[in-house]
Amino acid sequence: MSAVKPLEAVARDRVGKGAARAVRRQGQVPAVVYGGNQPPQAIAIDLIRTRTLIYAGGFLTTVFEISAGGRKVRAIPRDYQLDPVTGVPLHVDFLRVVAGQSVDVEVPVHFSNEDAAPGIKQNGGTLTITHHTVTVSVAPESIPDAITVDLTGKNVGDTIHVSDLPVPAGASIVLDGADVVATIVPPTVLGAEVEAEEAAVAEAARAESAAEAAEEAADEAANDESKEG
Repeated sequence: MSAVKPLEAVARDRVGKGAARAVRRQGQVPAVVYGGNQPPQAIAIDLIRTRTLIYAGGFLTTVFEISAGGRKVRAIPRDYQLDPVTGVPLHVDFLRVVAGQSVDVEVPVHFSNEDAAPGIKQNGGTLTITHHTVTVSVAPESIPDAITVDLTGKNVGDTIHVSDLPVPAGASIVLDGADVVATIVPPTVLGAEVEAEEAAVAEAARAESAAEAAEEAADEAANDESKEG
């Protein structure tokens, strides 16, 4: 579970495009905290701190304790906008965390112990992943950093479904339990594709060499005829 992180902010009394531009000129990022049956609160957060948090990963699954205007509120980021050219954060939306509520968050799926999976280690199979992340409905205080699938004992042909994923108590994945998350496929599937590609490349090289040889022979014949003439 991600730890609650502190986040210093400044309360804003003005909103709108002009006010947002003024905030950015001061090296801050305009943001808003909403939800929890309370009116939205406009805030500004430090640009460097925001950029670091976003690019460090896990930003949208982290609960923050935001200090602004002498008050503290717990909230989770729901969305953010980046400048399409520079990648600089332009705005952040936070959702207030209320006791007893659940939130939907995108959680990465990790895989461990590939060396203990005979289908991969001994039999040369390949793990093909269908879902690198899943949406989990979970209490904010129970948001996992990631969902880790143990591949120990998995063999070629074994499939991991959504229903096989370990989730915190009381949480649920917003996907059909029968959906495939990953499969260990036999090596021949990938091998056949590679062999076909290599054969095509080799055939193209042979054809190119034959064409070059024919062209050189034609040039030599033309030169011989020119000399005889």
